This record gives sequence, C-alpha cells and structure tokens, in this order.
Amino acid sequence: MKSARPSLLRSLWLLGLAASLATTAAAKKPNVIVMLSDDQGWGDFSLHGNTQLDTPNLDQLARSGAQFDRFYVCAVCAPTRAEFLTGRYYAKTGVYGVSRGAERLNEDETLVSEIFQRAGYQTAVFGKWHNGSQYPYHPNARGFHEFYGFGSGHWAHYFSPILDHNGDIVRGQGYLTDDLTERAMDYIEQHQEKPFFVYLALNTPHSPMQVPDRWWNKYQDMPSTQEFFEKNRENLDHTRAAYAMCENIDWNVGRLLDKLDQLGLAEDTIVLYFNDNGPNGRRWNGGMLGRKGSIDEGGVRSPLFVRWQGKIRPGTLVEPIASSIDLLPTLAELAEIDYSGTKPLDGLSLKPLLAGQTADWPERALYQFRNNKVSVRTQRYRLNGDGKLFDMVADPAQQNPVNEEFPEMAETLQAKAAAWLKEHQGLGHNKGSDDRPFIIGHPDAKMSQIPARDGRNRGGITRPSKHPNASYFTTWTSTKDSIVWDCEVGKSGRYLVELFYTCPAADVGSTIQLSFNDSQLIGKITEAHDPPLQGVQEDRVKRKEAYSKEWNRMSLGVIELRKGQGSLKLEATDIPGSQVMDLRTVLLTRLD
Repeated sequence: MKSARPSLLRSLWLLGLAASLATTAAAKKPNVIVMLSDDQGWGDFSLHGNTQLDTPNLDQLARSGAQFDRFYVCAVCAPTRAEFLTGRYYAKTGVYGVSRGAERLNEDETLVSEIFQRAGYQTAVFGKWHNGSQYPYHPNARGFHEFYGFGSGHWAHYFSPILDHNGDIVRGQGYLTDDLTERAMDYIEQHQEKPFFVYLALNTPHSPMQVPDRWWNKYQDMPSTQEFFEKNRENLDHTRAAYAMCENIDWNVGRLLDKLDQLGLAEDTIVLYFNDNGPNGRRWNGGMLGRKGSIDEGGVRSPLFVRWQGKIRPGTLVEPIASSIDLLPTLAELAEIDYSGTKPLDGLSLKPLLAGQTADWPERALYQFRNNKVSVRTQRYRLNGDGKLFDMVADPAQQNPVNEEFPEMAETLQAKAAAWLKEHQGLGHNKGSDDRPFIIGHPDAKMSQIPARDGRNRGGITRPSKHPNASYFTTWTSTKDSIVWDCEVGKSGRYLVELFYTCPAADVGSTIQLSFNDSQLIGKITEAHDPPLQGVQEDRVKRKEAYSKEWNRMSLGVIELRKGQGSLKLEATDIPGSQVMDLRTVLLTRLD
C-alpha cells in the first residue's frame, strides 16, 4: 500500500503555490498617480512647439507612453475635477461654478477615489481639491485616506501657507508646489508595499503669480519670441511668471518620476498628467482661439500623457478625441477594478486606444458647457457656443465658419447642442438655486471650517476683491452689519468657536455675537493683531484677487448647537473703534 504522505505533501505544496501566485497577482495590481496642473495651457509645453520654455520631464513622460492629440476638459477648474472624479459631465454632479458652494460634488456621486479605496488601494490627494471644503464634501469623506492641501479654488499665498491636513489646520513648508510634491513622494515611499492611488493636484500656474527666484530669474527679462496672436493684449510679465511656474512644475514632475525609479516602482505604476482648462493669460497656445473660461478650442484643449512601462508602447499617439469624463473608466479598467454600481457614466474607457486598437472605436461628440452655452466637438468639427460651425482640421483658430458649406453637419450638431442643454440645464443646481447648506459638525468630522468665501455679507461689509475664493470680510463698521452662512448642524453638541481675524490696536474691544437658531454666543475682540498684507513682495505680477494675511486664531467661546438647519449669523453689538475686524474663517470644533 502506497503512503499518502507524498500526495499530501504535494497537495500542500500546490496550495502554497496557489497562495503565492494569488499574493503575487495582488502585488502586481498597478499603482496610479494622477497629476493635474492648474491653469496650464496646451501651449505651455516645449513638446507642443513652445520654444520659450523647457519642460523636458513632461516631454519625456509624454514620449515614454501615450499622448493624446485631442483631449478635452472644461473651461474652468472645479468642473474638470468633477468630471475626472465621476466620469460624468459636471452639470450632472451638483457642480455649477467655482465658489460659494457651487463647486461641491453631490454626496450621491461615486468618485474614482472611492472605487480604488474599495479595491484595497491606499488613496491620497495632495493640493487643490476644489470640490467641497466641509464634510460630507471634504476629500476624507470622498474616498481619500489622506488629504494635504486646500479646498478652495484659489489660494492667496504660496510660501508656507496655512493648509488643511485631514481636517486639521497646519502650516505648509516652503513653496507650495514643491511641498505638495514632497508630500506625495513621502506618501508613495511609506505605502509602497500596497497599491496606491495618488492624486497630485498642483496649484500652479494659477494666480497669484508667485514662484521662487530659481525659476523667475531665467524669465524676468525674457524677450517675447513666440507671441500671443493679439500681441498688444499680452501681459508679458504674466507670461514670464507662468513659464517660470511651468518649469517648476516640470522639475517637480521629474523629482516624482525619479522617486518611482529609486523605489523600483516605475514599471508597476500608471502615471497620468493633464491640465484643468486653458491658459490663465493671453499667451502662445498653438494659435487656438480661447483661453481659460472659454468653451472654444483653446479654452478646453489639454494634453493627456499616460505612461505604464511595459504595458503602453512608448511613442503611442492617440488621435481619436477624448475627455476628462473618460478617465474614471479608463483607470478602473487598466487596474482591473470593478466600477459597477456608479451612476451611468458619460465617459468611455480609453484602454483600447492605449493599446493601439482604433478600428472599432466609435464616432462620438463631446460637450463643453458654460454660462448656459454648449460647444460640441467631433473628430473634425467644433460647433461653438453661438452655433457657428468650424472645420478644426482646416481652421484650428476658428476664424471661418462653415455653416453654409456643411449645412447638414451644422444642423445635426446644433440639434445635439440643444438637446444636451435642455437635459443638463434642468438638472438640480444648474436651474439657478442651491439648497445645500454648509455642514457644521458632520458626524464623521469634529472640526468644521466655515470660511468667508461661503458667507453672505449684509450692510456695509465687503470683500477686498470680487473674487470670493481665499478672500475675507472687511469694512465691518456698523452694528447693523452682519455675516450669514446657510448651515446645517449634523450632530447636536457643544462646539468651541474660533475666529481667524485681524484687528488694529485702536479698534480692539468690539463685542461679537454668534447665533444659530435659538443658540447664542457672545464674546469680545481683546487682542490686537494687525499684520501687513501677505504676498505683495512675492507677487511677480500685480494680482486681481485679494491678498492674504497672517490671521490670528482667537477663541470666542463655547456654544450649544442642536441638530438641524438654520442661519449661522455673526454680528457686532458694540463697536468702540472705527471697525470690528477683518474675518477670514469661523472654525467650530465639536467637544462632545
């Protein structure tokens, strides 16, 4: 009789091998890094023919994988981010603007970060979020284990600014773009044993036009050799600063790619790079019409570079049109992650195109939407927001409408635009109202930041700029003035109230009342804090937005808040000086 032991040993060996293979398969799940720049145009790359700046690392990233010839995003920041995160046109997601709550992604949207987190990935976002600052819109509530950056669409200072780290207020370290990249590299190194999904949402070259001397010195006296097509409208110093900021981005991209090489992760990591809209100034952009804010070609065309060593052939050029709505299904399918259960997606997986499989790719139309106008892009044509048709192969500058030459195409795309607008204009907040309150004390967050950006000023209170992002309230001089936020308390309890303010010594002593429904808290401004405006010396170009300050953090006291909706109201009952204070943020921390 034969012994059963060899058979048993073999069975155990096979089981061990199977377990080993399963572990290996799991270990081979690709990492993902998505890099998104802010206000960088298609023309801000030497790869695209710009001879005035050098972007060798980005150029090499493009050449080492796939680059898309015609990739489209939205006209402004928050909508593009919403489309990337959801795979859906932003008008469906609750996003309808860039500030005062209009940038928030609806709670019932499923984000790419949630899909990867459910699949066992370590998820992190570093930089500009711009899709909601408070829970349940905060990144930590939307599938990201780690957040370091800012929730607003614009940040007022780029050198060691105040930032948000997983809901806590912290101080940044050095130039913000460098700091964000450093944080991303540290996170990758710390989590390299498990698959990670890292979203590096860089803040530049968005204004303020601040960049360290190392980058500015090259450009400060640069003559213009590649001009905007309307030369007399170009601000050359703004262009110089933007190019310096783009070279700094390129340097940081190089650092991050080198880190992957050092850690031996390059072959296991999908790296993706794109922009959020067209350039934030009148500068060279390949002769295309439009810039940031426009739904013409130059306002919505972006590069898309995708590298996956050993999987995507270097030098791959993808010619079919594609869009930010395509990124969620593309990344999920590349990583072989189930994304069923999401709302119906507008995007398509670009995985076949990355493999060079174009034969069965469908003809499609892509839509850009802003200010109740729609532009439709097909492979050859663009119908602009005014119904004019352009042949983008023969006329990339959109100078000569061809409605009369191609009347059937014009009518077809006009009908598509009208149908799309009718569907999306009637959705939720695109109708012109927003009934979503700002949340205080969400059950999953002890700290709630209520910034001036989201408030309504009454009486003589103003902002120092028409741009509310990263701004503050000032000229508060009357007891009839007030500041109001439409809020909802998510959990009843006692809340510590802190103010971020400035106040000259001569004006110390105002009595402040904070109220919410039946609850009231009264306190006084007892400490002078009157720093100069921050950023004036660092700006390379005079800004239109508000400057920042070094805000003092003061405890107003503790207030009892009950769950429910209401108006959070701040007013002064006594003003012994000429003004109350300048106010940046109200911070509420649940104590129970």
